[in-house]
Amino acid sequence: MRAVDQLSFYSAEAREPAIADLAGMLCGPGQAVGFGRGTAARLSVVVDAEWRARALVEACAERGVDAQLGRSDEGHPLVRTAFRADLTGLAATWLRGAVKSVPPGYVPDGAALRIWALTAGSAEPGGYRLGLDPHAPGTHAPLAAALLGCGLPTKAVGPRAGGPALRVTGRRRLARLAELVGPTPDGAIERTWPLVS
Repeated sequence: MRAVDQLSFYSAEAREPAIADLAGMLCGPGQAVGFGRGTAARLSVVVDAEWRARALVEACAERGVDAQLGRSDEGHPLVRTAFRADLTGLAATWLRGAVKSVPPGYVPDGAALRIWALTAGSAEPGGYRLGLDPHAPGTHAPLAAALLGCGLPTKAVGPRAGGPALRVTGRRRLARLAELVGPTPDGAIERTWPLVS
């Protein structure tokens, strides 16, 4: 197995980092919370490994957003930003009232996919899973449609099979995903990043 290091127009490294890329956290189990009638918003996500939390703090910093590393009530790594005015646009597009909702017509680019993979991605034999938010089931079908829009048809994985997640299979599709998300981040163990043979 090897990582694909090829750069495409839509890959994570094809343009300067932008706050909109942090939508990748919201594709997974991340949460957005507004404050003060839309004057500020905060992003937070609980992840399953320290390397993910460190990589997400770094990804936020690359976009000019300070994020803190903490612990959830259950002791898992937690990444949380402060309430910030520059996060209000992102939060507004992903919230319908207090409910997380995929924006109409949303299609993630490589940078958002990379952050989604950092947040909740995992490789498995013959495929790759992008984890979904178990508390926002209304986002699952729209995110499957969003991945189809960037050339990545998926299959839904339910809770009994270790989901919720969207599974990418097939050599070409995995190669496309690996190309889009870019190289394996520092500290990541190999089975957590898209690889192709």
